[in-house]
Amino acid sequence: MKGSESTSRRILPRLAQGTRHVLAGLLNYLWSGWAAIGSLLLFCALWEGLAQSYGPLVLPGPLETLAQLKNLFTQGILWPEFLITAQRTLIGLGLALLAGTFSGLAAGLSLSTALLARPLVTLFLGMPPIAWLVLAMIWFGMGDATVIFTVFIACFPIVFAASMQGTLTLDNDLLAVVKVFGLSRRTRLTDLYLPHLVSWLFPAWITALGTSWKVVVMAELLSTSDGIGGALAVARAQLDTGSTLAWVVTVLAALLLLEYLCLEPIKRQVEGWRTHGGQSQ
Repeated sequence: MKGSESTSRRILPRLAQGTRHVLAGLLNYLWSGWAAIGSLLLFCALWEGLAQSYGPLVLPGPLETLAQLKNLFTQGILWPEFLITAQRTLIGLGLALLAGTFSGLAAGLSLSTALLARPLVTLFLGMPPIAWLVLAMIWFGMGDATVIFTVFIACFPIVFAASMQGTLTLDNDLLAVVKVFGLSRRTRLTDLYLPHLVSWLFPAWITALGTSWKVVVMAELLSTSDGIGGALAVARAQLDTGSTLAWVVTVLAALLLLEYLCLEPIKRQVEGWRTHGGQSQ
């Protein structure tokens, strides 16, 4: 009985501390959400003001755009086109994240390799996505492969550069300790390199996320007849400003949802872990 009581005395304070930490993180996240909502409302107010000045034919307001968005959904047009675009985006972005993260990690392990890779990264970052799209249309024709390749090649150097630079900044003392203890490559990767790279990779992943949606719509607009880009091409041909803005709002909403519902909670969890770890040391 005494042993169980002493165990409870040790566990209960830890549970209480952990609960307070989780609640504090949740409150901070909700507060940041209110700030984001406030900025969006301010943007909508500015949008409405411009719409009142120029008229619905030139710039429909937020309410008219939402009404058109509802029409596209009820007509069964919105969801299929969105899924096509989302699939292409996630495939291209996922390949870029995997390839960029691990190839950048491999390049950062050697200073000579990193020096050789830096000018190539600059060239890839400076290459306009439209140029890659034209090349992809020649290589792959008009279809999914062209769009996915363009998204991949536009996002890859962003992630690669962050991963390589993060690996280069790893503390040499930690590397020396790893060598002394003879840890396996798998342990080094999971317990040393990847946790260190997270702080470098998250900004790059968010940037790549925004880039992927912009590039996929552009690629679809010029190389396919389906997806959101294809729908925008139809709206442009019909001079339908309302439908154009409705599709743009769809892309922006998807981008915001992915960032704030998927990436932002993970980012806060990682940053909270780092802060807690720093305080405990």
